[in-house]
Amino acid sequence: MTITKMLGTASVALLMCGAGGVAQAQIAIGHLADYSGGTSDVGVPFGQAEADVFAWVNKNGGIAGKPVNVDTNDYGYQVPRAIALYKKWSSPDGKVAAILGWGTADTEALKKFVAEDKIPDISGSYSAALTDPTGVSGKTEAAPYNFFYGPSYSDALRAELTWAADDWKAKGKPGKPKFVHMGANHPFPNAPKAAGAAIAADLGFEVLEPIVFALTPGDYSAQCLTLKSSGANYAYLGNTAGSNISVLNACKAAGVDVQFMGNVWGMDENAAKAAGAAADGMVIPLRTAVAWGQDAPGMKTVMEISKMSDPTGAVYRPVHYVAAVCTALYMKEALEWAAKNGGTSGENVKKAFYQKANWVPAGMDGVCTPSTWTDKDHRGTLSVSLYRMKVSGATDAPVADLVKAGTIKLEKVKTIDLPRKAEWLGW
Repeated sequence: MTITKMLGTASVALLMCGAGGVAQAQIAIGHLADYSGGTSDVGVPFGQAEADVFAWVNKNGGIAGKPVNVDTNDYGYQVPRAIALYKKWSSPDGKVAAILGWGTADTEALKKFVAEDKIPDISGSYSAALTDPTGVSGKTEAAPYNFFYGPSYSDALRAELTWAADDWKAKGKPGKPKFVHMGANHPFPNAPKAAGAAIAADLGFEVLEPIVFALTPGDYSAQCLTLKSSGANYAYLGNTAGSNISVLNACKAAGVDVQFMGNVWGMDENAAKAAGAAADGMVIPLRTAVAWGQDAPGMKTVMEISKMSDPTGAVYRPVHYVAAVCTALYMKEALEWAAKNGGTSGENVKKAFYQKANWVPAGMDGVCTPSTWTDKDHRGTLSVSLYRMKVSGATDAPVADLVKAGTIKLEKVKTIDLPRKAEWLGW
Protein backbone atom coordinates (compact mmCIF):
# COMPACT_ATOMS: atom_id res chain seq x y z
CA MET A 1 0.00 0.00 0.00
CA THR A 2 1.39 3.42 -0.93
CA ILE A 3 1.75 6.32 1.50
CA THR A 4 -0.97 8.19 -0.44
CA LYS A 5 -3.36 5.29 -0.10
CA MET A 6 -2.57 4.83 3.58
CA LEU A 7 -3.19 8.51 4.25
CA GLY A 8 -6.40 8.37 2.27
CA THR A 9 -7.58 5.42 4.34
CA ALA A 10 -6.82 7.29 7.55
CA SER A 11 -8.61 10.41 6.29
CA VAL A 12 -11.76 8.42 5.50
CA ALA A 13 -11.69 6.90 8.97
CA LEU A 14 -11.26 10.31 10.55
CA LEU A 15 -14.32 11.67 8.77
CA MET A 16 -16.64 8.83 9.79
CA CYS A 17 -19.61 10.24 11.64
CA GLY A 18 -20.75 7.36 13.80
CA ALA A 19 -22.82 4.22 13.27
CA GLY A 20 -24.87 4.14 10.11
CA GLY A 21 -23.28 7.35 8.88
CA VAL A 22 -25.56 9.48 11.10
CA ALA A 23 -23.99 12.93 11.45
CA GLN A 24 -22.82 13.94 14.92
CA ALA A 25 -21.24 17.05 16.31
CA GLN A 26 -17.52 16.79 15.71
CA ILE A 27 -14.36 17.99 17.39
CA ALA A 28 -12.20 19.61 14.72
CA ILE A 29 -8.42 19.80 14.78
CA GLY A 30 -5.94 20.95 12.15
CA HIS A 31 -2.97 18.79 11.14
CA LEU A 32 0.08 20.17 9.35
CA ALA A 33 2.24 17.47 7.81
CA ASP A 34 5.26 17.42 5.52
CA TYR A 35 4.85 14.52 3.12
CA SER A 36 6.60 16.11 0.14
CA GLY A 37 8.88 18.94 1.33
CA GLY A 38 12.35 19.38 2.75
CA THR A 39 11.70 17.34 5.91
CA SER A 40 9.42 14.69 4.40
CA ASP A 41 11.94 11.93 5.18
CA VAL A 42 10.89 12.25 8.83
CA GLY A 43 7.59 14.04 8.24
CA VAL A 44 5.93 11.03 6.60
CA PRO A 45 6.22 8.62 9.57
CA PHE A 46 5.44 11.38 12.09
CA GLY A 47 2.37 12.62 10.24
CA GLN A 48 1.17 9.08 9.55
CA ALA A 49 1.32 8.25 13.26
CA GLU A 50 -0.72 11.31 14.21
CA ALA A 51 -3.35 10.40 11.60
CA ASP A 52 -3.35 6.80 12.81
CA VAL A 53 -3.89 7.85 16.44
CA PHE A 54 -7.04 9.79 15.68
CA ALA A 55 -8.35 7.12 13.30
CA TRP A 56 -7.90 4.72 16.24
CA VAL A 57 -9.57 7.18 18.62
CA ASN A 58 -12.58 7.41 16.29
CA LYS A 59 -12.72 3.64 15.89
CA ASN A 60 -12.97 3.41 19.67
CA GLY A 61 -15.76 5.93 20.17
CA GLY A 62 -14.11 9.29 19.61
CA ILE A 63 -13.85 11.84 22.40
CA ALA A 64 -16.82 12.26 24.73
CA GLY A 65 -18.85 10.35 22.17
CA LYS A 66 -17.91 12.70 19.35
CA PRO A 67 -15.74 11.83 16.35
CA VAL A 68 -12.61 13.88 15.79
CA ASN A 69 -12.39 15.50 12.38
CA VAL A 70 -8.69 15.84 11.61
CA ASP A 71 -7.99 18.13 8.67
CA THR A 72 -4.67 16.71 7.49
CA ASN A 73 -2.74 18.80 4.96
CA ASP A 74 0.62 18.23 3.30
CA TYR A 75 1.98 21.77 3.25
CA GLY A 76 5.34 20.77 1.74
CA TYR A 77 7.29 22.51 4.51
CA GLN A 78 6.30 25.90 3.07
CA VAL A 79 5.50 28.66 5.54
CA PRO A 80 3.04 30.56 3.25
CA ARG A 81 0.98 27.38 2.84
CA ALA A 82 0.95 26.86 6.61
CA ILE A 83 -0.26 30.43 7.12
CA ALA A 84 -3.01 29.96 4.54
CA LEU A 85 -4.20 26.81 6.30
CA TYR A 86 -4.09 28.58 9.64
CA LYS A 87 -6.39 31.30 8.31
CA LYS A 88 -8.95 28.58 7.60
CA TRP A 89 -8.48 26.92 10.98
CA SER A 90 -8.82 30.21 12.87
CA SER A 91 -11.81 31.52 10.90
CA PRO A 92 -15.18 31.77 12.69
CA ASP A 93 -16.69 29.09 10.42
CA GLY A 94 -13.80 26.67 10.57
CA LYS A 95 -12.14 27.25 13.95
CA VAL A 96 -10.41 24.19 15.30
CA ALA A 97 -9.98 23.14 18.92
CA ALA A 98 -6.27 22.56 18.46
CA ILE A 99 -3.51 22.05 15.89
CA LEU A 100 -1.04 19.23 15.38
CA GLY A 101 1.79 21.36 14.01
CA TRP A 102 5.09 20.57 12.32
CA GLY A 103 8.08 22.73 11.37
CA THR A 104 10.05 25.36 13.25
CA ALA A 105 9.72 28.15 10.69
CA ASP A 106 5.95 27.83 10.43
CA THR A 107 5.33 27.14 14.12
CA GLU A 108 7.34 30.20 15.13
CA ALA A 109 5.59 32.26 12.44
CA LEU A 110 2.21 31.25 13.87
CA LYS A 111 3.18 31.54 17.54
CA LYS A 112 1.71 35.02 18.04
CA PHE A 113 -1.46 34.16 16.11
CA VAL A 114 -2.29 30.96 18.02
CA ALA A 115 -1.86 32.96 21.25
CA GLU A 116 -4.24 35.66 20.04
CA ASP A 117 -6.79 33.16 18.74
CA LYS A 118 -6.35 30.77 21.70
CA ILE A 119 -5.65 27.67 19.64
CA PRO A 120 -3.18 25.18 21.22
CA ASP A 121 -0.50 23.95 18.83
CA ILE A 122 1.43 20.81 19.76
CA SER A 123 4.16 20.79 17.15
CA GLY A 124 6.86 18.66 15.62
CA SER A 125 9.16 21.60 16.23
CA TYR A 126 11.06 21.53 19.51
CA SER A 127 12.43 25.04 19.27
CA ALA A 128 13.17 26.47 22.71
CA ALA A 129 11.47 29.69 21.55
CA LEU A 130 8.20 27.80 22.05
CA THR A 131 8.82 26.98 25.72
CA ASP A 132 8.26 30.32 27.47
CA PRO A 133 4.49 30.76 27.93
CA THR A 134 4.69 34.17 29.63
CA GLY A 135 7.64 35.84 27.91
CA VAL A 136 9.31 36.33 31.30
CA SER A 137 12.66 35.18 29.92
CA GLY A 138 12.88 38.18 27.63
CA LYS A 139 14.51 35.93 25.02
CA THR A 140 11.39 35.37 22.93
CA GLU A 141 7.78 36.41 22.62
CA ALA A 142 5.38 34.63 24.97
CA ALA A 143 4.15 31.29 23.63
CA PRO A 144 1.21 30.36 25.90
CA TYR A 145 -0.46 28.12 23.31
CA ASN A 146 2.61 26.21 22.07
CA PHE A 147 3.52 22.73 23.30
CA PHE A 148 5.67 19.82 22.14
CA TYR A 149 6.56 16.38 23.46
CA GLY A 150 10.24 15.78 24.17
CA PRO A 151 13.27 17.92 25.04
CA SER A 152 13.82 21.16 23.15
CA TYR A 153 16.48 21.23 20.45
CA SER A 154 18.56 23.46 22.72
CA ASP A 155 18.25 21.18 25.75
CA ALA A 156 19.02 18.09 23.66
CA LEU A 157 22.18 19.75 22.35
CA ARG A 158 23.12 20.87 25.87
CA ALA A 159 22.84 17.24 26.96
CA GLU A 160 24.90 16.00 24.01
CA LEU A 161 27.66 18.50 24.73
CA THR A 162 27.60 17.59 28.42
CA TRP A 163 28.12 13.98 27.39
CA ALA A 164 30.77 14.96 24.82
CA ALA A 165 32.80 16.84 27.43
CA ASP A 166 32.80 13.73 29.62
CA ASP A 167 33.58 11.54 26.62
CA TRP A 168 36.63 13.67 25.80
CA LYS A 169 37.93 13.39 29.35
CA ALA A 170 37.24 9.65 29.50
CA LYS A 171 39.34 9.16 26.38
CA GLY A 172 42.21 11.05 27.96
CA LYS A 173 42.60 13.36 24.99
CA PRO A 174 44.92 16.38 25.42
CA GLY A 175 43.88 20.03 24.99
CA LYS A 176 40.46 21.51 24.36
CA PRO A 177 37.99 19.56 22.24
CA LYS A 178 36.67 21.38 19.19
CA PHE A 179 32.95 21.65 18.46
CA VAL A 180 31.19 22.70 15.25
CA HIS A 181 27.53 23.25 14.40
CA MET A 182 26.51 22.07 10.93
CA GLY A 183 23.22 22.56 9.10
CA ALA A 184 21.13 24.72 6.79
CA ASN A 185 20.83 28.44 7.37
CA HIS A 186 17.20 27.96 8.37
CA PRO A 187 15.18 28.44 11.60
CA PHE A 188 15.08 24.69 12.32
CA PRO A 189 18.82 23.85 12.35
CA ASN A 190 19.61 27.30 13.74
CA ALA A 191 17.20 26.98 16.69
CA PRO A 192 19.79 25.57 19.16
CA LYS A 193 22.89 27.15 17.62
CA ALA A 194 23.44 29.95 20.14
CA ALA A 195 22.53 27.79 23.13
CA GLY A 196 24.92 25.07 21.94
CA ALA A 197 27.79 27.50 21.40
CA ALA A 198 27.28 29.00 24.86
CA ILE A 199 27.31 25.74 26.79
CA ALA A 200 30.15 24.37 24.64
CA ALA A 201 32.30 27.35 25.64
CA ASP A 202 31.30 26.88 29.29
CA LEU A 203 32.27 23.20 29.12
CA GLY A 204 35.71 24.03 27.74
CA PHE A 205 35.21 23.42 24.02
CA GLU A 206 36.75 25.53 21.31
CA VAL A 207 33.72 26.59 19.27
CA LEU A 208 34.44 26.66 15.53
CA GLU A 209 32.70 28.57 12.75
CA PRO A 210 29.47 26.82 11.68
CA ILE A 211 29.45 24.85 8.44
CA VAL A 212 26.38 25.27 6.24
CA PHE A 213 24.74 22.53 4.18
CA ALA A 214 21.24 22.45 2.70
CA LEU A 215 18.18 20.60 4.03
CA THR A 216 18.08 18.52 0.86
CA PRO A 217 20.42 15.63 -0.08
CA GLY A 218 23.36 16.63 -2.25
CA ASP A 219 27.12 16.54 -2.72
CA TYR A 220 28.65 17.85 0.50
CA SER A 221 32.24 16.86 -0.19
CA ALA A 222 33.36 20.47 0.18
CA GLN A 223 31.76 20.74 3.62
CA CYS A 224 33.45 17.52 4.69
CA LEU A 225 36.84 18.79 3.57
CA THR A 226 36.21 21.97 5.56
CA LEU A 227 35.23 19.85 8.56
CA LYS A 228 38.37 17.73 8.21
CA SER A 229 40.69 20.73 7.95
CA SER A 230 39.04 22.40 10.97
CA GLY A 231 40.18 19.62 13.25
CA ALA A 232 36.73 19.37 14.84
CA ASN A 233 36.25 16.55 17.33
CA TYR A 234 32.48 16.81 17.79
CA ALA A 235 30.07 17.93 15.07
CA TYR A 236 26.34 18.56 15.48
CA LEU A 237 24.21 17.89 12.39
CA GLY A 238 21.17 20.14 12.70
CA ASN A 239 19.23 18.93 9.65
CA THR A 240 16.92 15.95 9.21
CA ALA A 241 18.26 12.54 8.27
CA GLY A 242 17.82 12.95 4.51
CA SER A 243 20.58 15.51 4.05
CA ASN A 244 22.59 14.15 6.99
CA ILE A 245 22.99 10.88 5.08
CA SER A 246 24.72 12.80 2.29
CA VAL A 247 27.09 14.43 4.78
CA LEU A 248 27.87 11.18 6.57
CA ASN A 249 28.69 9.39 3.32
CA ALA A 250 30.79 12.28 1.98
CA CYS A 251 32.70 12.60 5.24
CA LYS A 252 33.38 8.88 5.43
CA ALA A 253 34.75 9.02 1.89
CA ALA A 254 36.93 11.99 2.87
CA GLY A 255 38.32 10.16 5.89
CA VAL A 256 36.88 12.58 8.45
CA ASP A 257 37.47 11.43 12.04
CA VAL A 258 34.80 13.16 14.11
CA GLN A 259 32.05 12.22 16.55
CA PHE A 260 28.78 13.18 14.86
CA MET A 261 25.78 14.13 16.97
CA GLY A 262 22.32 15.07 15.77
CA ASN A 263 18.92 16.31 16.82
CA VAL A 264 15.94 13.96 17.22
CA TRP A 265 15.29 14.14 13.47
CA GLY A 266 18.92 13.61 12.50
CA MET A 267 19.04 9.82 12.30
CA ASP A 268 16.64 6.87 12.39
CA GLU A 269 16.49 3.26 11.34
CA ASN A 270 15.57 4.06 7.72
CA ALA A 271 18.45 6.52 7.47
CA ALA A 272 20.85 3.98 9.00
CA LYS A 273 19.87 1.51 6.28
CA ALA A 274 20.44 4.17 3.61
CA ALA A 275 23.75 5.43 5.01
CA GLY A 276 25.09 2.03 6.00
CA ALA A 277 28.47 2.07 7.71
CA ALA A 278 28.64 5.88 7.48
CA ALA A 279 25.87 6.12 10.11
CA ASP A 280 27.69 3.91 12.61
CA GLY A 281 28.47 5.75 15.83
CA MET A 282 26.25 8.82 15.41
CA VAL A 283 24.72 9.94 18.71
CA ILE A 284 21.12 11.19 18.86
CA PRO A 285 18.49 11.90 21.51
CA LEU A 286 15.52 9.52 21.70
CA ARG A 287 12.18 11.04 22.73
CA THR A 288 10.66 7.75 23.83
CA ALA A 289 11.86 5.16 26.32
CA VAL A 290 11.88 2.41 23.68
CA ALA A 291 11.93 2.02 19.90
CA TRP A 292 9.49 0.07 17.72
CA GLY A 293 8.77 -3.47 18.87
CA GLN A 294 10.87 -3.27 22.03
CA ASP A 295 9.64 -4.60 25.35
CA ALA A 296 7.34 -2.15 27.14
CA PRO A 297 3.69 -2.41 28.27
CA GLY A 298 2.70 0.53 26.05
CA MET A 299 4.10 -1.03 22.88
CA LYS A 300 0.88 -3.04 22.56
CA THR A 301 -1.03 0.25 22.20
CA VAL A 302 1.45 1.52 19.61
CA MET A 303 1.05 -1.70 17.59
CA GLU A 304 -2.75 -1.39 17.66
CA ILE A 305 -2.57 2.22 16.47
CA SER A 306 -0.18 1.24 13.68
CA LYS A 307 -2.77 -1.21 12.32
CA MET A 308 -4.96 1.73 11.29
CA SER A 309 -2.74 2.20 8.22
CA ASP A 310 -1.02 -1.20 8.23
CA PRO A 311 -3.55 -3.93 9.08
CA THR A 312 -0.90 -6.58 8.39
CA GLY A 313 1.35 -5.34 11.19
CA ALA A 314 4.32 -5.98 8.91
CA VAL A 315 5.59 -2.39 8.47
CA TYR A 316 8.54 -1.39 10.63
CA ARG A 317 7.94 2.03 12.19
CA PRO A 318 10.95 4.29 12.85
CA VAL A 319 11.54 6.26 16.03
CA HIS A 320 9.57 9.25 14.70
CA TYR A 321 6.39 7.20 14.40
CA VAL A 322 6.56 6.12 18.04
CA ALA A 323 7.27 9.69 19.21
CA ALA A 324 4.33 10.98 17.16
CA VAL A 325 2.01 8.44 18.77
CA CYS A 326 2.95 9.93 22.14
CA THR A 327 2.49 13.47 20.79
CA ALA A 328 -1.00 12.78 19.42
CA LEU A 329 -2.09 10.91 22.55
CA TYR A 330 -1.19 13.91 24.72
CA MET A 331 -3.45 15.97 22.47
CA LYS A 332 -6.18 13.32 22.67
CA GLU A 333 -6.13 13.33 26.48
CA ALA A 334 -6.08 17.13 26.59
CA LEU A 335 -9.20 17.15 24.40
CA GLU A 336 -10.83 14.56 26.69
CA TRP A 337 -10.17 16.65 29.80
CA ALA A 338 -11.49 19.77 28.10
CA ALA A 339 -14.65 17.95 26.97
CA LYS A 340 -15.36 17.03 30.60
CA ASN A 341 -14.52 20.49 31.94
CA GLY A 342 -16.56 23.01 30.01
CA GLY A 343 -16.01 21.96 26.40
CA THR A 344 -13.24 21.72 23.84
CA SER A 345 -12.45 25.40 23.48
CA GLY A 346 -8.82 26.26 22.88
CA GLU A 347 -8.61 27.79 26.35
CA ASN A 348 -9.81 24.57 27.98
CA VAL A 349 -7.51 22.41 25.87
CA LYS A 350 -4.56 24.56 26.97
CA LYS A 351 -5.61 24.21 30.64
CA ALA A 352 -5.71 20.46 30.16
CA PHE A 353 -1.95 20.35 29.55
CA TYR A 354 -1.42 21.63 33.11
CA GLN A 355 -3.53 19.05 34.91
CA LYS A 356 -0.96 16.30 35.40
CA ALA A 357 2.66 16.04 36.50
CA ASN A 358 4.91 13.27 35.17
CA TRP A 359 2.15 12.58 32.66
CA VAL A 360 2.20 9.45 30.53
CA PRO A 361 -0.83 8.88 28.27
CA ALA A 362 -3.05 5.94 29.22
CA GLY A 363 -1.83 2.65 27.83
CA MET A 364 1.62 4.04 27.00
CA ASP A 365 3.61 3.02 30.08
CA GLY A 366 7.25 2.39 29.29
CA VAL A 367 6.98 4.12 25.91
CA CYS A 368 6.29 7.83 26.44
CA THR A 369 8.71 9.76 28.64
CA PRO A 370 6.82 11.39 31.56
CA SER A 371 6.09 15.04 30.80
CA THR A 372 5.09 18.04 32.91
CA TRP A 373 3.90 21.35 31.51
CA THR A 374 3.00 24.34 33.69
CA ASP A 375 1.58 27.76 32.91
CA LYS A 376 5.04 29.19 33.66
CA ASP A 377 7.22 26.67 31.81
CA HIS A 378 6.48 24.62 28.69
CA ARG A 379 9.65 22.56 28.88
CA GLY A 380 7.86 19.23 29.17
CA THR A 381 11.01 17.32 30.07
CA LEU A 382 14.65 18.06 30.83
CA SER A 383 15.63 14.41 30.79
CA VAL A 384 17.52 13.61 27.59
CA SER A 385 18.25 9.99 26.67
CA LEU A 386 21.17 9.68 24.28
CA TYR A 387 21.61 6.72 21.95
CA ARG A 388 24.31 5.67 19.52
CA MET A 389 23.33 4.26 16.14
CA LYS A 390 25.17 1.01 15.52
CA VAL A 391 25.52 -0.45 12.03
CA SER A 392 27.46 -3.72 11.98
CA GLY A 393 27.13 -5.07 8.47
CA ALA A 394 25.60 -4.79 5.02
CA THR A 395 22.25 -2.99 5.00
CA ASP A 396 20.66 -4.26 1.80
CA ALA A 397 17.89 -6.19 3.62
CA PRO A 398 14.54 -4.69 4.76
CA VAL A 399 14.78 -2.48 7.86
CA ALA A 400 12.69 -4.87 9.97
CA ASP A 401 15.11 -7.71 9.17
CA LEU A 402 18.17 -5.55 9.85
CA VAL A 403 16.83 -4.53 13.26
CA LYS A 404 15.79 -8.09 14.11
CA ALA A 405 19.27 -9.35 13.21
CA GLY A 406 20.94 -6.58 15.21
CA THR A 407 22.68 -5.19 12.13
CA ILE A 408 21.01 -1.87 12.91
CA LYS A 409 20.70 -1.11 16.59
CA LEU A 410 20.12 1.87 18.85
CA GLU A 411 22.51 1.51 21.75
CA LYS A 412 21.83 3.45 24.97
CA VAL A 413 24.68 5.82 25.82
CA LYS A 414 23.45 7.85 28.78
CA THR A 415 20.53 9.80 30.18
CA ILE A 416 21.38 13.40 31.03
CA ASP A 417 19.04 15.13 33.49
CA LEU A 418 19.51 18.84 32.92
CA PRO A 419 18.83 21.44 35.60
CA ARG A 420 15.70 23.57 35.08
CA LYS A 421 17.64 26.81 34.78
CA ALA A 422 15.54 29.94 34.46
CA GLU A 423 18.12 31.46 32.11
CA TRP A 424 17.63 28.57 29.68
CA LEU A 425 13.87 29.11 29.39
CA GLY A 426 12.95 30.19 25.86
CA TRP A 427 16.52 29.71 24.62
